[in-house]
Amino acid sequence: MPDRSFLSWPFFEDHHRHLAEDLDAWAAATVPALAHAAEDDLDGACRALVKALGGAGWLRYAVPASHGGVHERLDVRSLCLVRETLARHAGLADFAFAMQGLGTGPITLFGTDAQKDAYLPRVGRGDSIAAFALSEPEAGSDVAATATTARRDGDGWVLDGAKTWISNGGIADHYVVFARTGEAPGAKGLSAFIVDADSPGLGVAARIDVTAPHPLATLRFDGCRVPAGRLLGQPGEGFKIAMATLDVFRSTVGAAALGFARRALDEAVRHAGSRRLFGAPLGDLQMTQAKLADMATEVDAAALLVYRAAWTKDSGAPRVTREAAMAKLYATEAAQRVIDAAVQIFGGLGVTRGQIVETLYREIRPLRIYEGASEVQKIVIARQLSADANYR
Repeated sequence: MPDRSFLSWPFFEDHHRHLAEDLDAWAAATVPALAHAAEDDLDGACRALVKALGGAGWLRYAVPASHGGVHERLDVRSLCLVRETLARHAGLADFAFAMQGLGTGPITLFGTDAQKDAYLPRVGRGDSIAAFALSEPEAGSDVAATATTARRDGDGWVLDGAKTWISNGGIADHYVVFARTGEAPGAKGLSAFIVDADSPGLGVAARIDVTAPHPLATLRFDGCRVPAGRLLGQPGEGFKIAMATLDVFRSTVGAAALGFARRALDEAVRHAGSRRLFGAPLGDLQMTQAKLADMATEVDAAALLVYRAAWTKDSGAPRVTREAAMAKLYATEAAQRVIDAAVQIFGGLGVTRGQIVETLYREIRPLRIYEGASEVQKIVIARQLSADANYR
């Protein structure tokens, strides 16, 4: 039984507690079989998970109430609870939910009524798959180095360039794409566009196989024409749109890591109680007890940072750059340590393919990289501290 005592923390309201309990029950009954199908058909499993999440109403948390969602505006605590809960059951289920939110977050935050009408309801029902295309071969954490271009042409725009490490690449129905439009140097010269997957000139250059299988691809834009009505916000606002979106969703990456860590801790406690060593349960050894105590402390510390950031955003803070970066940094690094400790407690079983802790070991590693690597989060935190202190 997972620890649910954190739900009594003052960060949450009753509807958050009901969400966590109801989703946990649904996920336990539904997710394992759908996620297991990924061994034979990864793309099909992702589509099935999106469909199931939409049919059960869970994707309504990824869109606003005006377009079929639950809350008037995105509720970050709900997003975090959904990701934590799904991650505890299957990393692919968390992935399916997360990308529906990230791939429509810019539309929710900056889209026109027409853009919201065209995309959000279908995503919330699970009828359409979303993606967020920011990273490039030479521009990952350094968004200002974006090289993909968008030039005006008649009544639209033409995109040229490449995007890589794109989650849902190859199966998405639309991509939010960031490209250089040249209003100013660096980050101030970027714009954001909604690009339908069937747009002429958009192609999948390659699929990418990673440690924990997820649909990832490199995209090519060769004279890809985008109607003027697919520009998000104003020209030159792309960096602002990307950062505002990450301000909402970066905390949820920490929540997913927290879900992985909780599952690892649960598995380690169970194994320590049932595995006998030197005539007694493994959990009776002081070294094992110390390891479990460290794991539990890291889980709670991560949870406090994640839900502090989410609560701060939901309470009306215009930006939670520092809080979200701290949550993402600490929760992902702590989860890596917790899962590594669980593997150690399991011994040889811990590195046996198919064991839960072995799967978690592969699942957690990318979270320390995507949406800003841990090293980048440290830069973000330090710069925010300096800015708040007026040192610059």
